[in-house]
Amino acid sequence: MANPAYVAVDWGTSSFRLWLMGKDDSILGESRSNEGMTTAAKTGFAEVLASHLAKVNAPENLPVIICGMAGAKQGWVEAGYIDVPASLSSILTGAVSVPGQSGEVRILPGLAQRDQERPDVMRGEETQLLGALGPASTGSHAVCMPGTHSKWVHVKDGRVAGFSSFMTGELFDAISKYTILSHAVAGADQTPADEAAFETAIRVAYEHPAMATNLFFTARSGQLLHGLTAAAAQAKISGTLIGLEIAGAMSNTGAGVNITLVAAGQLKGLYEAAFKALSLSFNTIDADTAVRGGLAAAAKAIWPN
Repeated sequence: MANPAYVAVDWGTSSFRLWLMGKDDSILGESRSNEGMTTAAKTGFAEVLASHLAKVNAPENLPVIICGMAGAKQGWVEAGYIDVPASLSSILTGAVSVPGQSGEVRILPGLAQRDQERPDVMRGEETQLLGALGPASTGSHAVCMPGTHSKWVHVKDGRVAGFSSFMTGELFDAISKYTILSHAVAGADQTPADEAAFETAIRVAYEHPAMATNLFFTARSGQLLHGLTAAAAQAKISGTLIGLEIAGAMSNTGAGVNITLVAAGQLKGLYEAAFKALSLSFNTIDADTAVRGGLAAAAKAIWPN
């Protein structure tokens, strides 16, 4: 077994993921919890980290590299943002130190797009991006990272040209729980997903994005008038939101650019199905693999030996 070399941490708003890593980037231990920034801000970031280091039997004073919301203004130590356009390699050199720790703890910065018309920020996804493409990538890439706030990033020859955030996941939650459509989807989680309704909704929203609010309402009216099932209504809402996201993202993407999907779990399946329904070319990279790859690149840049 490889000797532990560093600890990699992805610290989100509501989730915490830690890996004990070997010098060859092998995974020697793993610990996960719901102790994201919101919880850690109350209980203590150092205390949360220490408890997980103990769970994986990390050697004392092993260096720790962190990405995500631990570096937000409300987090442990503010890591700031790197302004785009920027090289992917600039992420590696922008890490800030956490003072007062027995060992070295560094937090990676986020990315900021300060365009007056399209201001945008990301924190955590930049590390997935780095791991998915590598610091010295070539060619043009459209990278899709779905989530509560999905990110689409345009990278050319190793430089982040710009990016867009889409509130797809948050809107799905809000629409499904707090609008009239909550009645339409009641009980949907107890039945199999309606893949056909999802794919149809994807195509319709992609082709007719200006009809978005009408398309959402048809999840209710279709149920009242045509017996649309709860599963189909849920699929229609999900498919409409994802179709709108892809339509918006592709309007900023040059024709023929391959999409790199960085995702895991249910979102991976949904977005792969969406791209196939729209006949869009893509390749998939596991989100955990990508974030570990980005953290590994940062660790090697900061602690080369």
